[in-house]
Amino acid sequence: MIKVDYHKITIVTTDGQEFVTRSTYGKEGDRVKLDRDPLTHPAWTGSFTSGSASKTSKVAKFNNRYGDIF
Repeated sequence: MIKVDYHKITIVTTDGQEFVTRSTYGKEGDRVKLDRDPLTHPAWTGSFTSGSASKTSKVAKFNNRYGDIF
């Protein structure tokens, strides 16, 4: 039987909110700072240019190249 090392880590969202969860990531007390979450991810915001995406993103390049097909 494999014993998994679950421990508490802190997740920090893009707006600074923090919550503690159990994970196998890292070690006890580690902090994970998210660069994408429901506040900034295009799937939830409906914008493909929010957050770190920009005019040079792959989505933007695709839309520039093939946008007139649709």
